[in-house]
Amino acid sequence: MAAKIKKGDRVVVIAGKDKGKQGDVLRSMPSESRVVVQGVNMIKRHTKPSASHPGGIVEREAGIHVSNLAHIDPKDGKPARVGFKTLEDGRKVRVSKRSGESIDR
Repeated sequence: MAAKIKKGDRVVVIAGKDKGKQGDVLRSMPSESRVVVQGVNMIKRHTKPSASHPGGIVEREAGIHVSNLAHIDPKDGKPARVGFKTLEDGRKVRVSKRSGESIDR
């Protein structure tokens, strides 16, 4: 199955405690159907000190399931579903179902 959400995409959270927040996808984990989104689903980790960094409470992003995310339409900035389209040159690109605009660069 082709990935509808990839690293670098602008997404909005549509369900859960962070509903309404927007951010860029930092990392994708397709085997788990999860992605890490900048500034969304923040968790605190108590880390031990090591040679490279001091210990303490570190706040970072945790993964969020792709079903709780929607792409941001490139035209009007609202949540949109994603479809696929094959171009004349044979490339398969992701397109917004809302406006028909291509999501891939």
